[in-house]
Amino acid sequence: MATPLTRRTLAVLLGLSLAASSPLALAVSDVLETPARKTALADDNLLTDSAMAGERIVAVGERGHIIYSDDQGNSWKQGSVPVSTTLTGVYFPTAKHGWAVGHGAVILHTSDGGKTWEKQLDGTSAADLVIATLEKQVEKLEQEVADAPDDKKADLEWALDGMGFALEDAQADKEVGPWKPLLDVWFADENTGFAVGAYGFMFRTDDGGKTWVDWSSHVPNPDRFHLNGITRITGGALVAVGEAGTVFLSTDSGDSWEKVESPYTGSFFGVLGTGDVNELIAFGLRGHVFMSTDLGKTWTTVPNDSGNTLNGGAATRDGRITLVGNGGVVLVSGNGGESFRTFFRDDRQGVMSIQPVSDSALVLFGESGVYHSDINGKSQ
Repeated sequence: MATPLTRRTLAVLLGLSLAASSPLALAVSDVLETPARKTALADDNLLTDSAMAGERIVAVGERGHIIYSDDQGNSWKQGSVPVSTTLTGVYFPTAKHGWAVGHGAVILHTSDGGKTWEKQLDGTSAADLVIATLEKQVEKLEQEVADAPDDKKADLEWALDGMGFALEDAQADKEVGPWKPLLDVWFADENTGFAVGAYGFMFRTDDGGKTWVDWSSHVPNPDRFHLNGITRITGGALVAVGEAGTVFLSTDSGDSWEKVESPYTGSFFGVLGTGDVNELIAFGLRGHVFMSTDLGKTWTTVPNDSGNTLNGGAATRDGRITLVGNGGVVLVSGNGGESFRTFFRDDRQGVMSIQPVSDSALVLFGESGVYHSDINGKSQ
C-alpha cells in the first residue's frame, strides 16, 4: 500500500467508488459469497483490528483473513471464513463466541474461538432491514400528519419529506448493491450486541445474531454521519463515535442514545475507556485526542507530538494507555491518558490495532500484518 490509510478511510473510499459503479457493487456481492482463501501470508498482509478471545489473540483484515494465536502472537493459524471481503472490526465477549464485521455490511460469528465462522448478515439483508424500518416510520408520520392540527402540520410534513427521501435513498442503495461497510462491533455477552458503520448504520441483536434489527433510528444522527467505533466504558455506559466529531452515549445498555456535545468537528476513529468510572478517550484524525472524566459533559484536549491519524488503542489494568496510528506512530500514557509520549516505528508502517501481551510487550497489527514490540512500540 503506497499510503497508510485508516480502515475507516479505506471503507469510505470503497463506498464512494461502489456508489458510482454498479459493476463494482456486483464485485462486492461476489466476495460476500466467496470463502477466504487459505494462505501462509495471512499474517503478513493488512490487518485492521484485533481482540482477545480469552487468552487467544484474534485479528481480522483484508480478503476475509482471520488469524488467531495461542502463544502471544509468535505463531498464527488462519480461520475458516465464508467471505473474502475486507473485515474491519472484531470483538469477543467470551473466549468462544465472537463477531467480526466488514465491507458489504457483513457480520460473521464464531462459536469456537475464531477457528470457524458463519455469516449472519450482509448488505442485501441489511438493506431490507433499513427499508422496513423506514417504511414503518413513514407510515406512522403520515398518520400523524393526517391527525395533526393545522399549526403542527407544517413541521410534521417537513419531517415526512425527510423520511421519504431517506427511504428513497435506501431503496436506491439496494438497487446498487451491498457496498456500505460496517466498521466496528461490540457485544455485552453471547446474546446482545451492536454493529456500527457507514452512513449511520447501527444494528442490534438480542439472540446472538440469529436475528438483527436496524437500530439506527434510536440514534439522533439525522445527517447519517459514519459511526466508526463503539465500546463500553467502566461504569457501564456505551459510547459510539464517528464522523464530524459525533459522540453518542447510552446509559441504558443501548436501548436509547443521546448526542453528546463534542469538543471537535473532525472525525473520531476510535474510543476507549481509561479503566476509571465514566472516563473515556476519543481519538482520530491528525492525532487529535480528547479525554472526558464525566461521560462527555466536559472534555480536555490531550496534546501529543504526532499529528498522525490514530486508528486504535488499548488500556491495561495498571493504567497504561497506548494509541496507534498511521506512519508507525505509537502514543503511550502512564498516567491514565492525561499525557502521552510519542514514538515512531522505524518502518513507518501504519498500525491499526494493538494487544498488550505482557508488562513489557505489545503485539501490533497493521499495513504489513503482525509486529512485535516493547511497550513503547519499538520492534523486538
